[in-house]
Amino acid sequence: MADTSTHHRWTPLIGVVLLALIPPVAGWLDQPYLVSLFNRAVIFAIAVIGLDLILGFGGMVSFGHAAFLGVGGYVAGILAHHAFEESAVLAWPFTLMGTDSALVLWPAAAAGAAVAALVIGAICLRTGGVYFIMITLAFAQMLFFLAVSFQRYGGEDGLSLFQRSTLPGLDLGDDTTFYDVCLFLMAAYLFLCFRIVGSRFGWVVRGCRQNEDRMRALGFATYRYKLVCFVIAGAGAGLSGALMVDLDSFVSPALLAWTRSGELLIMVILGGMSTLFGPVLGAIALLLLEEVLGAYTEHWMAILGPILILLVLVARRGLCGLIARRRHA
Repeated sequence: MADTSTHHRWTPLIGVVLLALIPPVAGWLDQPYLVSLFNRAVIFAIAVIGLDLILGFGGMVSFGHAAFLGVGGYVAGILAHHAFEESAVLAWPFTLMGTDSALVLWPAAAAGAAVAALVIGAICLRTGGVYFIMITLAFAQMLFFLAVSFQRYGGEDGLSLFQRSTLPGLDLGDDTTFYDVCLFLMAAYLFLCFRIVGSRFGWVVRGCRQNEDRMRALGFATYRYKLVCFVIAGAGAGLSGALMVDLDSFVSPALLAWTRSGELLIMVILGGMSTLFGPVLGAIALLLLEEVLGAYTEHWMAILGPILILLVLVARRGLCGLIARRRHA
């Protein structure tokens, strides 16, 4: 099992600092679109860090992680939509008004996704192996078709929003400011997950991946540990979904699609499982490849596939493993 201690302790910090330099570099190159491109990667990184927590360290192969991305996105989108309309989200049994405050929207999105993860995880974690994979996929598809049925909120066509969330003292409408806020949230979530992995809780979760029966014999309530881990990952994906909706000013069922879950898994595997920072590199690499190849041909996916296969074959432990191997060569 890979351990975060095998990677240079300064690598995540250096990575975050380099990401913080993107806006000034984009301005120097006169390429403002780079801020939006890397902002998307940073937002996806929040979701895949949590996915690596349950996949790389907990051994829980979820093929429905996009469900939490979508739940967070729709919670934020619906609240913001009603704030624009100045209407109530609920009128009974209590009145719940919409809001465009990020201090409400983002925690609400994370909390909504955490509740969804609690319910889904409570059922899925009673199984294992391929059954766990298929049940997480089934739940994600259920939520996908539920979103499609939301005709009040655009149904299959999705829901357009007219402005980003508001945050006291900051103009989130400015792309650079919004990027800085997203990068800060990614760094905070990354730090939280590193602390979790290095804690007693994290070692129990790792032990469950290696031999859950032995951990139960030692007296650990493995089901509860794995469920809490699953909820933490779901909350991160929910926050990521809310930020994605703010970035695009749009939310649609595409956030919950099974293809999105597959894309998140590719980011984790490409960057390196059991590294936490590896998935950040994976998100950046995948989106950059899509952007570069898409500029040359509309059939870019046919080229992307072989490139990803080659990268996985060359770097068995992902980009993080490749970097570590070159550093120690």
